[in-house]
Amino acid sequence: MTEVSRPSSPADFAFFEPARVRWADVDMQGIVFNPNYLVYADNAMTEYMRAVGFPYPQALLPFGADIFAAGSSIDFKASARFDDLLRIGARIERIGRTSFRFRISVFRDDELLTDTRTTYVCATPGETRTTLSVPEKFIAIVEGFELLKPER
Repeated sequence: MTEVSRPSSPADFAFFEPARVRWADVDMQGIVFNPNYLVYADNAMTEYMRAVGFPYPQALLPFGADIFAAGSSIDFKASARFDDLLRIGARIERIGRTSFRFRISVFRDDELLTDTRTTYVCATPGETRTTLSVPEKFIAIVEGFELLKPER
């Protein structure tokens, strides 16, 4: 298996964001309603950026940049239920010229519940959204932080 297709393990992550499943997160089956995993992923991305010292969106402004989600995919492995305490691991697994991809995995203890991949494109803010190179400062910070070096 390639690194991208291998299921995540807690050992892959230098950063975790805790979350507790709220009543509002579950559906009539009593499990987390699937779109809520994207909310968990978005929260983890924001906290990851803060943890590495590159808080979103403030740290991008000096580069005349913002980031925009270009796509997400989720692999569901098991279900979270009301009041579960979750650990959401976030890491950047790939950095391209104008984009980077987060791998965000939800764990209950060490059990993998979901693996999410979200690609963000670096671009100018506003309506034009002209693509920009990922800032070198950001790349250096990420490469120094991650346990698994991002694919380039």
